[in-house]
Amino acid sequence: MGPPPGAPFCQEVPGKFPPRQGILWVCDRGKEGDSVDWKKRRRILWGAWALALGLAVSAWFVSLPDVPALPAGQTAAALPPKGYLALTFDDGPWPKTTEALLDGLAQRGVKATFFLVGEQVADHQDTVRRMADEGHQIGLHTWHHVSLQGMTREEIAAQLGKTQQTIQAVVGPEELMLRPPYGFVDETLKQWAKTPIVCWSVDTEDWKDQNVERIVQTVTQQAEDGDIILMHDIFETSVTAALACVDRLMAQGYYFVTVEELFALRGEVPQEGGVYLSLPPKT
Repeated sequence: MGPPPGAPFCQEVPGKFPPRQGILWVCDRGKEGDSVDWKKRRRILWGAWALALGLAVSAWFVSLPDVPALPAGQTAAALPPKGYLALTFDDGPWPKTTEALLDGLAQRGVKATFFLVGEQVADHQDTVRRMADEGHQIGLHTWHHVSLQGMTREEIAAQLGKTQQTIQAVVGPEELMLRPPYGFVDETLKQWAKTPIVCWSVDTEDWKDQNVERIVQTVTQQAEDGDIILMHDIFETSVTAALACVDRLMAQGYYFVTVEELFALRGEVPQEGGVYLSLPPKT
């Protein structure tokens, strides 16, 4: 859920796209009527030239960063005209609604990010395992969905450590980012979270009125390249609205990615204790 009015919130950290790469092909062939000796010499000369050029090209490509692939299930010949969005869900997993959401995302080839409550993970391990198996990102949302603001180092460690251990017992070792409940962040949390802190730039407030059309309108009117969208997978109306948002925004040319994919696409390395609202392209 979003923070009450006047609550301390997060600050935005932008990113950038890495450059593109290509492939260079080199080939040769002999000429008719060449003597055997000249053919040998030609092959030797061409071979030496190709080797030298190949080494030079290899050295050039090694210096370039990797280019992230397009999101799985959302293939295209070119980059999307609008950009990338990260759809995120808090407070789950909840068997009925989360499973319905996973079904809808799978049908559309879309990956999302789920910030999970530890005690819910313990009760619904099969749903969490399915999230991981289908390529969604999983993150921390504390054990009891409590505000971490004002907690001591030991209290923060207890909330996050137990949640992390429970998730990793289900899906294996994973790097788990943190979504603090209500978006509350203070200096103690930034110092001791030991993981990137992911907030949001589009708040659907889907928990307030559970009105599908209003939620869809909020997202489609506000979403821009690099936004992180906050929703909850514990309401049937949120599931309906989320899938409607995906359909409308994909039709407009947006691609949906996980938060970690968005970092990679922007060429950003998430920092421990760093607070992120969105990852827009650098202008």
